[in-house]
Amino acid sequence: MSFPLKPRNRLVYGAMVLTVIALGLASRRYPGLFPAALGKYPGDALWTMMVFFGLAVIAPRSSVARLVLGALAISYVVEFGQLFQAPWIVAVRAHPLGHLVLGTAFGWMDLVAYTVGAVVAFVIESAIRRDRCDCSIT
Repeated sequence: MSFPLKPRNRLVYGAMVLTVIALGLASRRYPGLFPAALGKYPGDALWTMMVFFGLAVIAPRSSVARLVLGALAISYVVEFGQLFQAPWIVAVRAHPLGHLVLGTAFGWMDLVAYTVGAVVAFVIESAIRRDRCDCSIT
């Protein structure tokens, strides 16, 4: 038997988006924030987490599965889009904001990092929502 969940609080999830953005920017600005062995990948995982929580703001009644799949789909499409190297998109990616949003070079390990980010977002979401079900018996 499953119990319906109350809709997500958009302000809380919006704050989570901003927090993840801050962590992601900090991971690039301060490389020592995460173990050096992880390289740039914490930022990639955080990018997918930001997408996950952003989707939760846009669609607060979506299932966790839809949020995970949506975040992974967006992340993978952006990554595979990096294989497209037309001059105009290369110019967009050369801008700092374009680089943050679209990246620059395709990497298979980025897909792994995105998947890890989606799993971490799922775990955070599960912890937040564990006690939020409307379990009243009517």
